[in-house]
Amino acid sequence: MAYTIQQIADALGASAFGNTGLTVKRVMEPAAAGADDLALVTNPKFASGLSEGAARAAMLWPGADWQDLGLEAAIESPRGRYGMAGLSAMMDPGQHFGAGIHPTAVIDPSAELAEDVAVGALSVIGPRARIGAGSVIGPHCVIGAEVTIGAKAYLREMVSIGARATIGRNFIAQPGARVASDGFSFVTPEKSGVEAARETLGDQGQVNSQAWARIHSLGSVTIGDDVELGANTCIDCGTIRDTVIGNGVKMDNLVHVAHNVVIGDNSIFAGQCGIAGSTVIGRNVVLGGQCGVSDNTRIGDNVIAGGATKILSKVPAGRVILGYPAMKMDSHLEIYKAQRRLPRLLKEVADLQKTVSKWTSNQ
Repeated sequence: MAYTIQQIADALGASAFGNTGLTVKRVMEPAAAGADDLALVTNPKFASGLSEGAARAAMLWPGADWQDLGLEAAIESPRGRYGMAGLSAMMDPGQHFGAGIHPTAVIDPSAELAEDVAVGALSVIGPRARIGAGSVIGPHCVIGAEVTIGAKAYLREMVSIGARATIGRNFIAQPGARVASDGFSFVTPEKSGVEAARETLGDQGQVNSQAWARIHSLGSVTIGDDVELGANTCIDCGTIRDTVIGNGVKMDNLVHVAHNVVIGDNSIFAGQCGIAGSTVIGRNVVLGGQCGVSDNTRIGDNVIAGGATKILSKVPAGRVILGYPAMKMDSHLEIYKAQRRLPRLLKEVADLQKTVSKWTSNQ
């Protein structure tokens, strides 16, 4: 779809300059942009790319001299990356799943679908499920019994949602996301080596071979409004109560949230994070890629954890952490710097030992 420069600026609450009636069809990087493209140059260090492409218009950083850059028109966004969010939403061509219910979809007669719900090929919607208005259920999705999904949900292909899950408005699930799978809960008839090792912090005592008995998940999953799950992200059911995901939570690909976890509003987790069972995470928490959180742990509001941090104990609100085990980021970086100096330090100590040894032998 094509838009004029003025239409885009109005939609983003940005300023438009020059030939604001100029029409653009796509957003491109400056060096690859053609005459019908809008070049994205929200950082001055990428401005040189405009001379390599053929863009006539661009979205620029505040105060940029668009005429000096050889453009016919420009959009100035006060916060370029935030402007990019709205711009990308306007220009997204979508997946072309199509409207209506595909003839190969299987929908239980007791399911309730509001108006304008689209259901893709080979999807299955179980008994007493309820799906809100304007939702899109992509191909090969499975929605279990008694699931409730709010309005404007968007499920990409092969998403599955287990029975009795409750999901709010504007839910987005990328391909392969799994909601309400059973929790990973098993127990032995007698105390296991794992339990003993946890109590003693190392000694598992006499190890006896025991079979594992499965603890079924009687709870489900409750998800708030405006939540997005990445591809192949998995959220387990609670054991007795629901696993709870707050409003505005965003998860990248391959995130795992275990049984009974509670996550506060507007937290965001990068790829490959793992949250163990019964952990409580506060609001506005940021976990970098490959962070791991131990079970039965509490993380306060506004905590930021750098990539690959391993959180084994309670983290106070507002702390910035890094490392394994997690510690204050500045402390971890000091330790890291010291570790890098260890080879040189060891050599200096060895040289000192030789000097002292020679001095002692000459006495």
